[in-house]
Amino acid sequence: MNQPFEQVLQNSWQERQDYAERMLPIIGSLYRNHAVEVTLYGRTLLNASAIDVIKAHRTVRLFEGVKLRLRESFPVLEAISKMTLSPAEIDIGKLAYEYHYSNKKASDAKDGADLQHFLDKALASVANKTDEQAPRDVVLYGFGRIGRLLARLLIERQGQSNKLRLRAIVVRGGREGDLEKRASLLRRDSVHGPFNGSITVDNERKAIKANGSFIQVIYANHPSEVDYTQYGIQNAIVVDNTGMWRDRDGLSQHLKAKGAAKVLLTAPGKGDIKNIVHGVNHHDIAQDDTILSAASCTTNAITPVLKALDEAYGIKSGHVETVHAFTNDQNLIDNYHKADRRGRSAPLNMVITETGAAKAVAKAYPQLEGKLTGNAIRVPTPNVSMAILNLNLNTELSKEELNQYLQRTSLFSDLQHQIDFTASKEIVSTDLVGARAASVVDSQATIVAHDRATLYLWYDNEFGYSCQVMRVVRDMAGVKIPTLPA
Repeated sequence: MNQPFEQVLQNSWQERQDYAERMLPIIGSLYRNHAVEVTLYGRTLLNASAIDVIKAHRTVRLFEGVKLRLRESFPVLEAISKMTLSPAEIDIGKLAYEYHYSNKKASDAKDGADLQHFLDKALASVANKTDEQAPRDVVLYGFGRIGRLLARLLIERQGQSNKLRLRAIVVRGGREGDLEKRASLLRRDSVHGPFNGSITVDNERKAIKANGSFIQVIYANHPSEVDYTQYGIQNAIVVDNTGMWRDRDGLSQHLKAKGAAKVLLTAPGKGDIKNIVHGVNHHDIAQDDTILSAASCTTNAITPVLKALDEAYGIKSGHVETVHAFTNDQNLIDNYHKADRRGRSAPLNMVITETGAAKAVAKAYPQLEGKLTGNAIRVPTPNVSMAILNLNLNTELSKEELNQYLQRTSLFSDLQHQIDFTASKEIVSTDLVGARAASVVDSQATIVAHDRATLYLWYDNEFGYSCQVMRVVRDMAGVKIPTLPA
């Protein structure tokens, strides 16, 4: 006797939940013990819930037109967990889809290949290799919006195989109650929600303990006042989130502190400092580079998409208009500000201002030197911004062709960590809070007329940018994490 539809639906959901719950400890163990991060069509499953895992599987159908079932991906994950692997980011969704549905699997089957043989070939570059790289110390100089998000990103990857260890934060102050307030701001965030874990304060040693990490809080007004070695910190990468110094002379002050080896600025660098947009010019990072910049949030949002479009279609010229969330340098109510218009109340006004992002693109991607103009409008939202690209291309194409190209680029290219893609007709800015990509292409808003294209890119100017910063930190530390399948 056939079951009622409601019962079939319930049983199907129960099966998915069962598989998702069985996946979670395997995903956690792979990362904590082997530094293998599991993703599914670009969505990280590290620290995910069972519902997160189920929702990630649903995205496969949007891209491939075929449903990927958890009972199809679970055996792939289970088999991976039994392999000896060096650190890597492994997309079980792409592996499962290829194994079950692609032509490659069919041809392999003729050779009598099974799942394990398939995985041995797909993961050959990291199979049966030992990980001998020592962890690298990281210090956050400044603990504002970006500093606290970087702390969250570092702490969420805490484990014995973690290659980047948050050892200290450096802040001004030190008055009574300061430590508790710093910890509270890390614990609770009005935009990004509660911290995923446990945070306690060690007043005696002036430290914050979070998910097993011991984070020394160092009070100093200048880098010259700090000796990191007295806290057991050596050869550290110092991430300067203050923006107080943006040239080589200023940032080199960090290198005079004992225990500091390299500096990364989370703002556009001036002079001869390399401005790195990961995914675009991170290959320019040399082993002997001691001072680098991670550019700006907007430069990181637009440059990967511009690079992808220029390589495919050629960009003759264009204009970038940024609709940007208000920032901490604006006034809550009308008051004096040295910049034009920024003195007016940020929560009440749209404010036209300038942006250097369009010109800054050329520092990471020189092919667009002199081809772009740019401006910005600050709007009364606390986070998530939008860049509107108006481009004149060398090629005539359709909206469908352009969107399809960017969709595939977001999944199967060297820019898959930088570019995300949405086909939703209902998405709004708050839906993008916590997006890890540098930008998200809103395909429904794309406009194409012959050789002219207008693209709308969402970006979490805080969290998405922080993810880009972490990718640069990883490269500065010499941590090589391949993304598989290639």
